[in-house]
Amino acid sequence: MKRILLTTVSLGVLGLLSPAFGADLPTYSKAPVYAAPVYDWSGFYFGVFGGGGYGNHNVNDAFGNTGNANFTANYTSTGGVAGGEAGYNWQSGSYLIGLEGDVFWSGIKGNDSSGVAAGAFPIAAVDQDNLRWGGTVRVRSGFTIDRWLMFFTGGYAFGDIAHTNTDPALGVDRFTVHANGLTAGAGFAYAITNNVIGKFEYRYYNFNGYNRPGTPLTVNGQLPYTTETTYSVVTIGLDFKFGGPVVAKY
Repeated sequence: MKRILLTTVSLGVLGLLSPAFGADLPTYSKAPVYAAPVYDWSGFYFGVFGGGGYGNHNVNDAFGNTGNANFTANYTSTGGVAGGEAGYNWQSGSYLIGLEGDVFWSGIKGNDSSGVAAGAFPIAAVDQDNLRWGGTVRVRSGFTIDRWLMFFTGGYAFGDIAHTNTDPALGVDRFTVHANGLTAGAGFAYAITNNVIGKFEYRYYNFNGYNRPGTPLTVNGQLPYTTETTYSVVTIGLDFKFGGPVVAKY
């Protein structure tokens, strides 16, 4: 009986002392989960770009279509472009929307001299187009994966196209068209640093057709005609971005 009583008392004393000893022991907690930094595309930016373009030009007059084609004469143009841009991005989660505008110099030009010389078209005069400069105002939207951005863009396009019509016997008619139309494209960008962004972009331009009226002939004796013009342009560029710090992702 005495042994049972001593055992009971000993266990009670140990129970009372356990919290006191436990208070002196160090406590451990789970290590915090690492928060990987994620790039924020939001903010103003400006930059430069350069590349090359390809144009397609259809000329139509009273001679009508050549064979089964939808033009009287056709020719292509090639050349370089270079310009500057500025815009603003808003990012929400992985999605982005923004506004961007640009202005560029262009050396894209071409003519139908080879086709005329070969007798491929029912005309004797040579037409030439030279896109001198252009610009756009566009909306951008895209999807981000940290420092990568894939985007689509579209909006209003404008520019000056110098057109020249040369007849070997009746002389030259030269004028400038203040063109306007629509543009659309896509590309991807990568944030090289927190402020410097590199990008690759393709853009398609469809300028409204213009016409050269006559009374009844043009100034160098040609039938009145219209020209439809489209361009495909590929560029690379560098942008500098303000604001939009790198943030933690939980």
